[in-house]
Amino acid sequence: MKIIKISMLVLALGLMSFSAIAPVKSLASETKITETASTIVWKAETIDVGEIPQGTPKAIVYEFKNTGKTAVVITQVQGSCGCTATDYTKEPILPGKSAKVTATYNAANKGAFTKTVTVTTSAETSPKILTLKGTVI
Repeated sequence: MKIIKISMLVLALGLMSFSAIAPVKSLASETKITETASTIVWKAETIDVGEIPQGTPKAIVYEFKNTGKTAVVITQVQGSCGCTATDYTKEPILPGKSAKVTATYNAANKGAFTKTVTVTTSAETSPKILTLKGTVI
């Protein structure tokens, strides 16, 4: 019985030593990603266009500035539906420079709307969700 207790204690201590090592490695790698990645600051992440006439496309411009130390590249911009076309700055955005993402909403149906534009950049590990909303009259 004493041998079983000692074996269980050794096994438990051994398993705990493996679990203590893993978070230290992932924390260190996350710190490196944060230090080397550029940061971008959006002028506005949500834009309310108010009332817009039906049948007239409305262009909404989202501006941002690269506040990091390396160039930022927009890798993908995707509207939440087929009613929202997108355009964006294709060349790298140097540190201290600004750029824009344009979303053009096709105001075909009357009523309130809320749409999103997902922007993926080299500066952030997760995509940025931009929102546009308003009412088609």
